[in-house]
Order: sequence, then C-alpha cells, then structure tokens
Amino acid sequence: MADYVLVSRSGLLIRGKVIFRDIAHQNLKMWQLSAIPVVQLGHLRYYKGVVLTHGNLIANAAGSSMSVKFYPSDVYISYLPLAHIYERVNQIMVTYFGVAVGFYQGDNLKLMEDMEALRPTLFSSVPRLYNRIYDGVMNAVKTSGGLRERIFNAGYNAKMQAIANGKSSSPIWDRLVFNKIREKLGGRVRFMTSGASPLSADVMDFLRVCFVGLVLEGYGMTETSCVISGMDVGDNLTGHVGSPNPACEIKLEDVPEMNYTSDDQPYPRGEICVRGPIVFQGYYKDEVQTKEVMDEDGWLHTGDIGLWLPGGRLKIIDRKKNIFKLAQGEYIAPEKIENVYAKCKFVSQCFVYGDSFNSYLVAVVSVDQDVLKAWATSEGIKYEGLAQLCSDPRTRAAVLADMDDVGKQAQIKRPQAKAYFAKAIADMYAELVNSDSLHQKPK
Repeated sequence: MADYVLVSRSGLLIRGKVIFRDIAHQNLKMWQLSAIPVVQLGHLRYYKGVVLTHGNLIANAAGSSMSVKFYPSDVYISYLPLAHIYERVNQIMVTYFGVAVGFYQGDNLKLMEDMEALRPTLFSSVPRLYNRIYDGVMNAVKTSGGLRERIFNAGYNAKMQAIANGKSSSPIWDRLVFNKIREKLGGRVRFMTSGASPLSADVMDFLRVCFVGLVLEGYGMTETSCVISGMDVGDNLTGHVGSPNPACEIKLEDVPEMNYTSDDQPYPRGEICVRGPIVFQGYYKDEVQTKEVMDEDGWLHTGDIGLWLPGGRLKIIDRKKNIFKLAQGEYIAPEKIENVYAKCKFVSQCFVYGDSFNSYLVAVVSVDQDVLKAWATSEGIKYEGLAQLCSDPRTRAAVLADMDDVGKQAQIKRPQAKAYFAKAIADMYAELVNSDSLHQKPK
C-alpha cells in the first residue's frame, strides 16, 4: 500500500513557491521554444513554414483578449481549420478563460445542425460563411414578400437606428422577427468575430441586427501570431479593423512609388509595419525571405497599405505586394480585382494574372460547388458531374451575369473588356485545351 503524506494548504503554497524558483529558468526557456511551425500557402502554391514560439502565441492571445470578457459558462464551437493561426489563437484564448469547446462533425454542410445542437455563445468565422448566411436570410425575406417583408424591414431599420445611437432597441422586434433567425446559430450567440478577409459593412450590420450586438472584425497574419488589430467593444462604426493589439506596435511607412505617405490628407497612409513580442522568428530555413519582410529594427513589413482614422482606427486600403505592370505601362493590383469577384455568390476563389508582355489580364475562377449545384437544381438543370455542369452554357451565362453585376457595382468594366479582348480570351482557352491534351497520359 502506497504511503500518503498529509499537507496543509499553507504548506502546499510554500512548497509551490520553492518549486517555482527552481523551474523559473526552465520556464523562460520554454517560453522561447518554438511551437509547431505554421505552414502558410504563398503565391503560386509556394509553402512557407512560419516559426512561432510559445511566447509569440501567448503574447498575441493575451493582448487580443484584454478588451473582451469570456466566462466558464461560455460555449465555443470550433470548426475553422486548426492548421490556420486564426483558430489556434482562438483555442488558446478560450482555454485560458475556461470556456467549453465543442467540435463540429467535420462536414461544413452540417455546421448549422451542429450549432443548433451545441447552442454556442461564442462564434468565430470568416466572411465567406457570414456572406452565405446573409444571402440566405435576405433572399428568404424577399421571397416571402408582403407583410412579412415589411415587418422585417421595419424591425431591421429600428434596430439599426438604435445601434447607431448606442441604445437598445425594443425587444418586440426580436420576438417578432429576429429570434427565429438567431436560432439558426443555436439561439445563444452573444459574441462573434470575423477575420481572414474583409467583411462588408452590409453584412456586419446584418449580423449585429439579426444575431448579437457584439460583432468584432480583426486584422492579422500568420507572421504576427494572428491578431494585429481588432475593433473595440462598443465601436459601432464599420469599414475598419480597429485599434492595435496591445501586444504590438504599428507604424505606417511611406510608399512613394504608390503615392502613399504620412503627410497625406486627411489621413496618413503607408505600408503597415508591426513590431513586438507577437512577431514571428522567421521563415523556416529561409533567411532570404525572412530578410525581405523583416528590417534591422525588428519591424515586420506586412505588404498591406493602411491609413489611420480618427480614434486610432486602422483601415486597410491597398496592397503593396503582387503589383505588376501591363504592356501599356498600367500598374495592376490583382488582389483588388480578386476581392471584388470573390463577392459573387458563385465564386469560391479567383486568381487574376497579368505580365508586362501583354496588355490584358486573365483569370482562373473556381466556383462554389454548393451554391452552383443548388442553383442548378432550382433551374431544373440535369448533370452527371461538376465538370458537365460548369460546361453548360446556361451555367456560364449565369456565373458571368453575376460577375458582371458585381463588377459594375465596383466600377469594373467587364463587358467592355470582354468584347475588346474576345480573341485573346479565346486564344487563352485554346492554349489551355492544347496544354491539357499534351499532358494527358496515354491509356
């Protein structure tokens, strides 16, 4: 039978202090140890290992959670990939606060079912999912028409006005309209975050009205262990990514070749640079790329262009990297165009390319399979596989029409460009077909 020693609470505390002194130095070394390197997908499928220490991750989680409060009674649903830094830091934060975590089944199509079962209070996601929820609800409202649509619009406008004035709206609108919508996420969500890409102001307002009042958007990257800046609690303005994470410094550096300087009016503009304990150690076994983004003073150059709004709010307005010049001398920022077309309901991803040998752009578009298949069913289109559906002239016409609409709203002259470069586009498709035939293995 094992021997047991009875220790008083005071004695236990004394022993703990002695042990702490002995291992304090070891803990410091642990703080500086590298955590699992995060693999980041770079341009043209070039993979980079981002080396982050335990200290990097803890510093980011500590800084980004200073302005929010989580409780052991909260429930968080985890569905974002743990390979991405966004979800990793979320897991660190909720674990620190003792939040219960539920993991989804692994099927994105069943995420809503999982949320109805788990009934989380905290939810972190990306604009792509929020856009789907927005489109689904708004389309259902338009389809309902009549009295239901008028009641929804009246309640929506009333809550929007109350949020803008920093007041609480009448609870009658929640009982009549929004509680039913809120049930789609389990009915208890009180805190939502959005990251990874920009969230439109319309969708942000929609989430605040229909689900919770506390919806925060942030900005970050793998190299900074996640959050660089985030919206403050109580800030009802949209179109920005908030104030700096307390665990880092942010400065805007002049980019004269793009006419962005600190002297710009009405707001200073420049490349966003970050320094502090959240900044990574470097790219795994790649000193060349590390030196390209890190300067001698420890500033990480993000490649994003920002400006300072009143109140210390940061706004992302452009991208420094991935700019190329066409044959006619025109500079193009492809990510701007990609972000525009990413708002199309049929588009999952869009890759835009150009070079100095040609005077036009080309693009490869990947469709959102779920949306496209649902559309095909509603149109009564029969198909055997996705390839056949994408080749259907009706499908191409519908996708192009949606892209045209979004492009017009963003003042992209797609129809004119299509007509002008019709032959070039046809040649490009012909080259792709020939390339595929050359690479096909003989049977």
